[in-house]
Amino acid sequence: MDAKIRLYVDQLLASGQAVRLSPDQAHYLTGVMRLGVGAAILLFNGRDGEWRATLAAAGKRGAIATCDSQTKPLHLPPDLWLLFAPIKKARTDFIVEKAVELGVARILPVQTRHTNSERIRQDRLQAHAVEAAEQCGATFVPEVADLAPLDRLLSTWPGDRRLYWCDETALGQPATLTPAQGPAAILIGPEGGFSAAESARLGARPNVTPLSLGPRILRADTAAVAALTLWQATNGDWR
Repeated sequence: MDAKIRLYVDQLLASGQAVRLSPDQAHYLTGVMRLGVGAAILLFNGRDGEWRATLAAAGKRGAIATCDSQTKPLHLPPDLWLLFAPIKKARTDFIVEKAVELGVARILPVQTRHTNSERIRQDRLQAHAVEAAEQCGATFVPEVADLAPLDRLLSTWPGDRRLYWCDETALGQPATLTPAQGPAAILIGPEGGFSAAESARLGARPNVTPLSLGPRILRADTAAVAALTLWQATNGDWR
């Protein structure tokens, strides 16, 4: 039987390993998908790759799956972080989802002068990242950090990590990104743009590269997808 359902678990995965699924996962498998003992599913934990497993016990309150064989090795994304200013809930969810699909190692929501949202539910966004990985076939789930002020992040920014700053004042310039080596990050600003002080601080840093996204004004969620696509095509694992 082909296994089509993928679930993330925070447990060891190895041949013959018994994995206890959460009550929510058990309900989904048995109550929603109508699977029973003997059914095949796919499991991953972000460390041991993807494994085919067989339901050894299944009920509304819990389920146990036994790992049979590895179906995919662990595939780590490039060492790329995405920093973005949170926007409306559904569009923030979209950014997290597409970041997982496109391949990032870490997601960092940032508070800027013009950020519309002053708080986020980090646990909810992390769960959304897990769900995105389950659906897109990824074997790695990036960490979603808690919301942090941009100034604080810049004050402790690692010197070896190049930061590509999507600068809205570069509108109309060609969207070019040169090949580069080493750790990197992409910064997407808020709907209201960066403040003059933020732009000045970013422009003064030696490891920050301004990036144009072409001749059109893009929404923040579209800009995140465009910037990640440019970087992956130039420096990432799409080549």
